[in-house]
Amino acid sequence: MTLENGDTKAPDARGPLQVARRQQLLEALQRDGAMRISDLSQALNAAPVTIRRDIAQLAAEGLVQRVHGGVALITPDESPEVEESPTAGTSSLSGRTLGMLVPSLDYYWPDVARGAEEAARELDMRIVLRGSSYDTEDDKPQIERLVDRMGVDGLIIAPRMDAPTAQRTIDWLAHAGVPVVLLERTATVGPHHAVMESVVTDHALGAAMAVRHLTSLGHRKVGVLLDSNSPTRPHVRRGWLEAAAECGLDPAATVEVVVPDVRSPDRDAVLDEVLDRCQATGTTALLVHADAEAIALVQHCEERHLSVPGDLSIVAYDDEVAALFSPPLTAVRPPRRSIGRAAVSLVADRLADPDRPTHRVVISPSLRIRDSTAEHTHGYPPAQAAERSRDDQR
Repeated sequence: MTLENGDTKAPDARGPLQVARRQQLLEALQRDGAMRISDLSQALNAAPVTIRRDIAQLAAEGLVQRVHGGVALITPDESPEVEESPTAGTSSLSGRTLGMLVPSLDYYWPDVARGAEEAARELDMRIVLRGSSYDTEDDKPQIERLVDRMGVDGLIIAPRMDAPTAQRTIDWLAHAGVPVVLLERTATVGPHHAVMESVVTDHALGAAMAVRHLTSLGHRKVGVLLDSNSPTRPHVRRGWLEAAAECGLDPAATVEVVVPDVRSPDRDAVLDEVLDRCQATGTTALLVHADAEAIALVQHCEERHLSVPGDLSIVAYDDEVAALFSPPLTAVRPPRRSIGRAAVSLVADRLADPDRPTHRVVISPSLRIRDSTAEHTHGYPPAQAAERSRDDQR
């Protein structure tokens, strides 16, 4: 549409077809009462994602309310008061259900889920938790089940971002008709690359904290080991590189290795090669992502009679089980419970105010100093220490 001054204006998003379909939806609810999204999709010959968008619009207008598995008409005596207090939106969240999809239910993510469950319970909301897998190529079927069959009111998810289907899943989420918050992931959609709401840990900051701690102890060659499977890997590497530059270290003069999956037959050989390279380069400290890799590396040090932290200081990244090992490992701890709580807060705020600006939350990790790091005394470098230990055995 062209205005008199020559400006253009986008047409009303509610075109004739949308208006007619939403009117049909209201008529169906008046006739049949509460209905499931799948039934409405079939009755109106429209895709479920289209029906969810219609419901979101009608709910925002105060004409319908989402119920478990579907939608119901708001009768006159159920209509909200015209005058609402500033906190009225919070009470309307009672009974809402949030779907949560995470890639693992046995490492890292359980604490995130506990934080989300705590925050949801405080708001009288419910979490429906589902586990995916780092091996899953397509998260979309799981997400569709949460939205279409279980009728969740919002989604908190950590989708696979490196799968061939990732962009398709993100595009679907952007038009799902329910609030979506990404966990430890970021994404953009549409031609203008609009950002999706997200809660992430500042993993680069965590890695940098580890490097600064090690340099404060006198270490001048600080290497890094990275988990091959984790989407956190590039952020940890970036933090390591940035802190190395800040502290005047040369990353090329030390060790940078990607450790294969625990199921790989090459894993032990790679860890042995890491120690060989530490000795060859004079590397005296390592940042290791994640706990399992750090623990395995310490065990390889013990087999080779290298002392931790005497010959090699180690900082683990994740702090899932690092404190339970002997020696207890210095570790960077991501704010797992806070991540879950913040995600629920974002969804709740979006449900209460659908027109609020997009929020992206970044939460800082913490460094837990334990027994696997020590001051570098510039005595025997690791290669000489290893040779001395072999001489002692002879």
